[in-house]
Amino acid sequence: MTGNEISNTSETGSRLVDRFIRVQRALGELGGEAGTGAVARQAGLDDSTTSRILQSGVYGGFFERISHGKYRLGVGVAHLGMHALAHAPAKDDSTHAILEELREATDGGLVFQYMLATIGGVQRQCIDMAVGDSDLVELGMTALDILSVTRSLRTGASGRTVLAYLPATLQELVLAEPIPAEAGPGVYRDDKELLASLEEVRDRGYALGYEECMALWNSCASPIVWGEAIMGAVLLLKPATVMPQAPESVVEATKAAAAKLSAKMSHLSEPMAMMLGS
Repeated sequence: MTGNEISNTSETGSRLVDRFIRVQRALGELGGEAGTGAVARQAGLDDSTTSRILQSGVYGGFFERISHGKYRLGVGVAHLGMHALAHAPAKDDSTHAILEELREATDGGLVFQYMLATIGGVQRQCIDMAVGDSDLVELGMTALDILSVTRSLRTGASGRTVLAYLPATLQELVLAEPIPAEAGPGVYRDDKELLASLEEVRDRGYALGYEECMALWNSCASPIVWGEAIMGAVLLLKPATVMPQAPESVVEATKAAAAKLSAKMSHLSEPMAMMLGS
């Protein structure tokens, strides 16, 4: 094989991989299930090329054919995602130190790290916290309650922060849920207002909650991301009497903490992150 032939083979292989990733990404952006034409338009490819990629991906389990000309993401994507998660940064002293830094920077705010729950539907779960000497009775729960209970994404600054970056199909599932009984008086009860708030979160890169999770407590949250995939959020809570409005210093400190936690995931490949976020 000549040098030109090797080069052409390599270029062809690269183009095929690029197109496969574009189709996979497009299907994820369309909610994980769509017709060939819609996927082709989203991926910027012609219908015949897209059809061939989808059909070939069926054999590897990356796509599933659910009807004539209609496909969805397959279990192979989830399998790769689980392998990728095995290498994701776990909770350790360095990640906890970031939460402690945020607590100190906000004069003793209660700090929590929420991540997308791995079971129980589209929800969030607290995996770590920096609360100082607080026994959390003031929040009406114990540390065990907070760490063991999954929570709706339609309530609270941290929930809305994660929800803002999820695909529309998953957002619809969350909006179909009833508002939790324990939600505070500031919870968004109108779906249109809730959706509008998600646009603000994406524009600003953070969410503010005013007695949204619970009465008499205000909050600020910012997203933890892995490539293009939303993974969770950092949440800062303070009594409404102490923080009637979140000052710029609190917002910036919360965003900085989220950025540091996101950076710990940055060594992982974008395609893997995209699979998890699809």
